[in-house]
Amino acid sequence: MVPFLARQNAVRRGLVGLLFLALITAVVSMAFLPRQYDLKVNQVAPATIQAPRTVQYENTADTRAARQAAMGQVPRQYDFNPQVESQVTGDIDKALSAVQAAQNSAAGTSARETQLQAALPFSVPSYLLSELVRPNASELNRLHRGLDGLVRQAMEAPGGVANDKLTAARASLAAGISSLYLDSAYQALAGLLITNYLKPNEIYDPARTQAAQEAAARAVAPVMATVKRGQKIVGEGEIVTSGEVAALQALGLSRPGSADAGLAGTALLVALLMAVILFYLYQQNRALFRNSSHLYLLGIVMILVLAVGKAILSINMNQGPFGVLVGYAVPVAAAGMLVTVLLDSRTAVVVTAVLAVLVAVMADYQLRFGIVGFIGGITGVFAVSRLSQRGDLVRAGIFVAGSSALAILTVGLSASVPWAVLAPASLILGAVNGVLSSVLTNGALPFLEGTFGITSPVRLLELANPNHVLLRRLLTEAPGTYHHSIIMGNMAEAAASAVGGDGPLVRAGAYFHDIGKVKRPYFFIENQINGENPHDKISPSLSTLILTSHVRDGVEMAREHKVPRSVVDIIEQHHGTGLITYFYHKALENDRTETLTEEEFRYEGPRPKTREAAIVMLADIVEAAVRALANPTPGRVEGLVRKLIKDKFLDGQLDECDLTFKDLDSIAGAFLQVLSGIFHYRIEYPDLTRQLTERRVGNAGARKQSARRSAG
Repeated sequence: MVPFLARQNAVRRGLVGLLFLALITAVVSMAFLPRQYDLKVNQVAPATIQAPRTVQYENTADTRAARQAAMGQVPRQYDFNPQVESQVTGDIDKALSAVQAAQNSAAGTSARETQLQAALPFSVPSYLLSELVRPNASELNRLHRGLDGLVRQAMEAPGGVANDKLTAARASLAAGISSLYLDSAYQALAGLLITNYLKPNEIYDPARTQAAQEAAARAVAPVMATVKRGQKIVGEGEIVTSGEVAALQALGLSRPGSADAGLAGTALLVALLMAVILFYLYQQNRALFRNSSHLYLLGIVMILVLAVGKAILSINMNQGPFGVLVGYAVPVAAAGMLVTVLLDSRTAVVVTAVLAVLVAVMADYQLRFGIVGFIGGITGVFAVSRLSQRGDLVRAGIFVAGSSALAILTVGLSASVPWAVLAPASLILGAVNGVLSSVLTNGALPFLEGTFGITSPVRLLELANPNHVLLRRLLTEAPGTYHHSIIMGNMAEAAASAVGGDGPLVRAGAYFHDIGKVKRPYFFIENQINGENPHDKISPSLSTLILTSHVRDGVEMAREHKVPRSVVDIIEQHHGTGLITYFYHKALENDRTETLTEEEFRYEGPRPKTREAAIVMLADIVEAAVRALANPTPGRVEGLVRKLIKDKFLDGQLDECDLTFKDLDSIAGAFLQVLSGIFHYRIEYPDLTRQLTERRVGNAGARKQSARRSAG
């Protein structure tokens, strides 16, 4: 049965956790889910589209064009071969030497032509051979010098002779040859030599060229564009341009699925932040982690503050100087203050940090709003960590306003916000943040207390007000019990502080622990003014029944007046199952030992479950016993206090609370410190009236005696 219930509880917690995840994600993301448009370049816009938020983005089309232009300006990359020049000039020299040898040969013309053709690696027309074998040293030398100079000039020029520009290089050299004014045969020979021997000394390298182009493209910075919230992207009926498509894509308004991706990313971020909170609670506050209602409370507080923050961030103030700063007014501190008052200050710090991150996300990932929210939130946590009255919440709001204003000023200065805007903005928005945090905390506190059954220090302080209807009845109908309860409250609160208990709770518990006595006040000795004791006329069993009934009566009255459960528990447990010793021994004296049992003379219980209930029990019995103590010297008081605490321990009344021996010693010390201020020694003043009377009588007698002497 127990494992089944545990599984049910785990499933319920999981489902509620998913619900909170969905709600927080929706609140954070709702502004990023506008209508989607499937628009392409050169299409007609079906409606006027405005930017739902401010965004800075890369204009990919302009960036692409700029990078293409940069790549086009990169020259082609070549590998230079310095040996090609000497190779070409050597081949030309060798060919011209063959011509010269043929001209100088003593053989016949036909033999010389055959000799020349055999020496050249390319075919030479026969009509040209016959001209070239005729001796003409001057033309041959002019050709040699001129061609050698042209080839060297072409190859040593910037860029040399590139392999992909070889035809152009040959044409350029041919044009240069014509300027040598050679005979037609030698000019034709020069053309053949260039065609057959000219080789490129610059080889195109496509890999290096591509690498250089890519480097140039990378060096071009992205072309950024900014769209302001509310700015028109494209009007109805207008032709959509590439720049407008880029703006729509940046805003998540164009590509189907972009909003889904953004929503999924936000949900994942929210899930991670929720996991951070749960992991912290599991490690540092296991009791809170296991309390489902307290986890639900954390979720509600976070959603409440985020919803208020979303409403603030949705204010369209872009036209004014405050528009970009309105996010500073988000009251993150309200969450920290609520969690501190209702649960725990350390948990409040973690929740504040998580909310600061989510506020930055809601504000288009502007970290400055998260920083200010975190500083204000931490200030709120510390401002309410020692709450003593409801006015402290107002004071906490003032502290939050001051710290937020200072944080806004600091962040604004670091962001170079103009002083004329920053100075009034820090004061106004800081004040708004503080006021909203205080108002939200005060407004939500009663609702959250009632819904989750949590008794906050503020509620306990209100409960301990003497004007409470039950305390007024106690004062008027059972004044002795009322004053006993007031002294008990001081003792119990001092003891709670000594052992780390809840001081406001034990004070309220002490004030209300005996409210059931107003039903039959005169059956309790502290209210018996005239000295008559109604118990003298009834049996011990009936007296016991009347005394024990004040606990049940008190619980019923407290529930009728909506007293918090934690205080009702103290009322119910403040006597535990203790024995009413006086009436038990009185019954023993009436010879009913055969049927008498202790159980008949014990309170119904239960025994104290918490240290606060145990402290109230001990304060109750100690205050009553010390008040009845004759000649309460410090030694007698201390001995009685420690004996009473020891008796309760030995009777098993403290077995179910988590008080240690060291705690009991600290409680005794706190009791004695308070009691020493009540039962201290006083100087016994002389009876002045008696002394004056005696003095007057003595003076009168002396005067009479003096008169008699004079008469005599």
